[in-house]
This record gives sequence, C-alpha cells and structure tokens, in this order.
Amino acid sequence: MRMDAVVAGVGMTRFGKHLETGLKALGASAVKSALADAGIALEEIEAAYVGNAVAGLLTGQECIRGQVILRSIGLGKIPVVNVENACASASTALQQAAAMVTAGCHDVVLCLGVEKLYHVDKTKSFAAFSGAVDVEALAGILAALRPAPAGEAKKPAAEGGGEGAPKRSMFMDIYAAAARSHMQRYGTTREQFAAIAAKNSQHGSLNPRAQFREALSIEEVLNAPMIADPLTRPMCSPIGDGAAAAVLVSPRKARELGIRRPVRIAASVLRSGWDHAIDEPGTVEVCAREAYEQAGVGPEDLNVIECHDASAPAELMAYESLGICAKGEGGKLVDAGDTWLSGRIPVNVSGGLLRKGHPVGATGIAQIVELTEQLQGRAAPRQVDGAKVALAHNGGGNIGTDAAAMCVTILTV
Repeated sequence: MRMDAVVAGVGMTRFGKHLETGLKALGASAVKSALADAGIALEEIEAAYVGNAVAGLLTGQECIRGQVILRSIGLGKIPVVNVENACASASTALQQAAAMVTAGCHDVVLCLGVEKLYHVDKTKSFAAFSGAVDVEALAGILAALRPAPAGEAKKPAAEGGGEGAPKRSMFMDIYAAAARSHMQRYGTTREQFAAIAAKNSQHGSLNPRAQFREALSIEEVLNAPMIADPLTRPMCSPIGDGAAAAVLVSPRKARELGIRRPVRIAASVLRSGWDHAIDEPGTVEVCAREAYEQAGVGPEDLNVIECHDASAPAELMAYESLGICAKGEGGKLVDAGDTWLSGRIPVNVSGGLLRKGHPVGATGIAQIVELTEQLQGRAAPRQVDGAKVALAHNGGGNIGTDAAAMCVTILTV
C-alpha cells in the first residue's frame, strides 16, 4: 500500500549499558523528546504502536509492555498496540502506524521502540536471541553452524553460538557462515569486512548518541578478538539498552502544525521470509523493489541509507540486495569508499548497529530518527549534504536461508 504519513518529530536515548534504568524510564525519555520535537502535546496522541522484542525474557514484563511504559507518563485511554517482531519490532510498529495514518484512522500516532538487553547475567541476554529462530529446529541449526571452514588455521572463536550457556548471540555464527560463503563465491575479503566496521566506527565517533565512539582503523578491527570466523569483535553489533520514538501525523495535521521541511514516509514495506532457492531474490530484494516502486524512486536516487548491519558482512550483502551495486560487487563498493560519509552513497552515518548499538526492539525507529534529522539538515557533524531521499533497512529473526521479518522504508523531503 502507498503510504501518506509525515514524521512530525523524533527522539531517542543514547544507546548503551543502562543497568539501573528500566523500560519505563527509557521509553519515557524517547517519547518526551519526540513530542517536544513535534511540538505536540501528550493528549493529542490518538494511538500508539510500541515495539519490543525480549522484555518478557529479560525483565519479566509480558503482555502489556506498551501500556505500562506509556501509563508511566500519563498516556492512557488510547489504543496501544504491542508489536513483537524480532529485530524488526520497531520498524514493524512504524509501518503499522504509518498504514493507519494513511488509511485515515488517526491523525496523530506515536511509535516507540524500546529494549533492555543488558542483564547482570549476560548469558540470559545472549540466550534471548535463540528464540528468533525455529526453536524446534534449533539442534539442527547449531549442528549446521558448527563445522569450521576448510583451509588455513583460524584463530579460536569464542565459546557460545547459542549452545549451553552462550557467550555471544548465535546470530553471529549465522552471519559468519554467510560471510564465509560470500568470500568463497565472490572473493570478498576479511579486509573489506573490516573496512565496513572501521567506516562505521568513524561515523559513530561523530554521533553523541552512539554506544561506542572510538574510531578504529582497519588494522585494529582485524587484530581484535575473534568471535566467529571471520568476524572479529568490532564486526559484530553489541547488545544494548535504549529507546527511540517518532510521532507520525497525517498531511492535513502536518499543515495545521506548520511543520517546516516535513519528512514524508513515501513507502514502508513489511514482509516475512519464505522458502526459496538460495539464488532467488529474498526478503530484502522483494521489499526494496516494492518500496522503490511505491516511492517512485530507484537505488540511484538514494542519498543516505541506514541498514541493518548486525554484522559487517550483513552491511556488505545489503548493498547488493538493495540494488546499490550488483551481486558479488559489495567488496568493490567498499574499496571505492562509496559508502563513507563523504562518498557517493553514505551508509550508516549514525555508526550503524555496529557502533550506535543494537537494542533490538528500538533499532528500527532509531534508523528513522537518524534519517529524519539527515533529511531536515540537522545531523551535523555527520550531515550528508543535500540529502532528500533516504532508505531504512531493518530485518529480524532467521528461518531457513532468509530473514523471518524484513522492513524497508523510504523517506523523502
């Protein structure tokens, strides 16, 4: 469906380790910032969509997460829809809210993504990711990930992978397997993956809300501890806590509010994965193609992208799936420097998931926060000059050879 909704205001917390701060406080901070940015009073909100993935497992708060968070700031009575869709929870919440505004059901809708992943027992944090695959097939998934790649001796990987008491997310093993396959098929190198992590660290160093702000060189990325070959630690997104919010309004309401330089949601496409051959287009390709058609743009029109770089190889493969380069040529795009802030098509100028952080239930809306500020020219010192068309790519979970959920959103001014 074609979207017709406007982002009136955005806000987010800094992502990071907030052991002493609960879901309510994190969510409230992001919501208050978004309302202030929009110039909208709390009582003007007509509905709310709240994305969260693992609060039930990590905090014990089930069933009414959104209602609990919003009631703490005095927002009740309105419909509140809780959205759980793995790492795509927040982008799904935004897509559903935009659809309701487009359909004329509401003029002002709040979207919130919030997550707490840090826990005093870190094994609980990592174990939560094991629920984002088919748990009845978990033993087989782990067995398929276990074999080491043939060839040269590798540095030992950290213990974990979702088995026993995991010391990392099993998704790093999934990304590592995909990276090895890409290397074997297309000749992609570790140095190219490391260059993406270094790029995002440079971008993150410019973002005061990023979880990590240390700029790293390619050599420092390569020499960091191995997590799952070929992924070193900086090539893997960290766990984190945080919240991000956006207020969506109808075009009529936007005119009434007198919003200067309104950011329009031109397309937001949500799909689930399906069983298909490995060489056939998957969720990213299908969502992107549909989003481009809805928005009336192509990959050549994009000025800035926030993509789901849960690992450095995931960003490189997203280049290809989003159509900004051909299949197998992601490494060439890296070598050309095209995706740096100063490049032809800047990607993850926020620092991405690798450096901004990845509190999974908040990530999708955090991308919208960054892109809205970019399109409105208020993202200095990481501003992309003349940005008018932006794309957010956010996926979650894994079944078979594809993501379980995928959302591609295009914003324009």
